[in-house]
Amino acid sequence: MEKITSVEEYIEVNSHFSKEISLLRNIINSTELEETIKWSMPTYCLNGKNVLGLGAFKHHFCIWFHQGVFLKDEYHLLYNAQEEKTKAMRQMRFKSEDTINKAAVLTYVKEAIENQRLGRALMPQRKAKPLIIVKELKAVLNANTELKKMFKTLSISKQHEYNDYIKDAKREETKLRRLDKIVPQITNGKALHDKYKDC
Repeated sequence: MEKITSVEEYIEVNSHFSKEISLLRNIINSTELEETIKWSMPTYCLNGKNVLGLGAFKHHFCIWFHQGVFLKDEYHLLYNAQEEKTKAMRQMRFKSEDTINKAAVLTYVKEAIENQRLGRALMPQRKAKPLIIVKELKAVLNANTELKKMFKTLSISKQHEYNDYIKDAKREETKLRRLDKIVPQITNGKALHDKYKDC
C-alpha cells in the first residue's frame, strides 16, 4: 500500500467509513489541535506532541488517545486495545455513525488536550540490561573490598560503562592495561569518561 500523505487521501482510501471519519475529523478540528499525518494515519497534536489519532479498519473506526489512561472516561467509552502491550493508549471504537455521541467525543478530546497541556504522560518503561561483570573486572573487585564498595555506589549505567570497557578489549594485555586505568577512577567514584568533561 502507498504511503498516505493527507487526511483527505486517508478518508478516500477508507471510503467505507469516509462519512464517519469526516464527522470525527470535524469535531476534532473544532479544537486547537494541529492536524497531520503520522504512521499514514490522521494524527492530532498540541505543540508537536501527539494527543490523538483517527483510524479506520474493516469493521470499525476509532479515535486513539495517546495518553488515554489519564481520561476520566465518565461515559465508559474507552478500552485498551492491546491489554498486555499498551499502558497509556486508549481507544474509542465505533461501528456506525449513529454510535457517535458527538458531545461525549468533544468532551474527551478537550480533556485529552488539557491533560497534554498539564504534561500528563505515561512513558514506556525500558527494562534495564542485566549487568554481568566480566571475570577480569570481577577478580579485581573481589580482591579489593573498598573498590568493590565504591563500584556498587556508582549508577548502573556507569557500572555498565566500566564493564563494557573491559569486555570490549580483544587482547588480554589490553584488558589488564584498562583495568589499571579504571581502578583509580572507580576509587574516586568517577564515571569512565569523567576526566574528559572538564576539558
